[in-house]
Amino acid sequence: MFGFLTRGKSITRIALDPPVPQGDRHGIAVVLIVRNEARHAAEWARFHRLAGVRQFIVYDNGSTDGTAEVLRSELGEALTLIPWDQKLRDAVRGLEIHNQVLAYAHAVRNFGPSFRWMTLIDLDEFLVPKGAGDLNEALAGLEGCDNISLPWHMFGRSGHIEAPEGGVLRNYTRRNPDPMSDAKGLRNFKMIVDPCKVLSIRVHQIWTDAAGTTCNDAGRRFTHRTRETREFYCAERIQLNHYYTRSDAELRAKIARGPNLTTPDADHLRRVMRKVENIERDEIEDTSALDWLDRKGVSGWT
Repeated sequence: MFGFLTRGKSITRIALDPPVPQGDRHGIAVVLIVRNEARHAAEWARFHRLAGVRQFIVYDNGSTDGTAEVLRSELGEALTLIPWDQKLRDAVRGLEIHNQVLAYAHAVRNFGPSFRWMTLIDLDEFLVPKGAGDLNEALAGLEGCDNISLPWHMFGRSGHIEAPEGGVLRNYTRRNPDPMSDAKGLRNFKMIVDPCKVLSIRVHQIWTDAAGTTCNDAGRRFTHRTRETREFYCAERIQLNHYYTRSDAELRAKIARGPNLTTPDADHLRRVMRKVENIERDEIEDTSALDWLDRKGVSGWT
């Protein structure tokens, strides 16, 4: 089933045979790999359930803080929880297999046939259906696309040193103004795809045809290369908010946890802090998530 493509000393792209769709497949599934996010898991789950997600397929990478229990309480039968605490290597070459990409490939093959759409995101990322009542309505206008790339909208610390009371959406409303910036670490994407068309996967790239075609959220077609251009940008239907830092205290804890792939500590720290500096340069106010909640008639969101 799997073919491996390597970069450096790790396997970061996994190829697979697309699963066969079920005749009654429908809705959208969110695939998530998580570790020790109990503080914010309830808000993230409630938001995306309200946004129309049908099923949450969560890979628990060794959480010890009650993250799984929070998600079970919020999601009930809408949650599929899978233990995923591992670091795997190719036995011949010693190459580390990216654990997040492995989870994504597993989800596509084993759960993909039941869903029209699948998105593969993190718990610090929120899919905001800006131009619609929910994600299903937003995606109804993109039925001709097998692969939709959503650019990051990168939120910083919003002046918080310690973690504030309340949720992410009300406390963090300042972001970098330019999702298509050339500044290091700011321009990247997550995807919404037809899981039954997936040929290969990286964290930020999914191939559903040999040409690497993807759509923006207006339905215009690009390639993975040309999505990097400013002509690609659109966030009218769905905006991907990435709350990269949260508070300064939580940022420090994030750095201490380390990256998904084994990386020297100094390299990881340098890369993260460079990204934070770029995020917080010339910030703008962005209340898109709260505005959507207001339109839904949700008051007192925390």
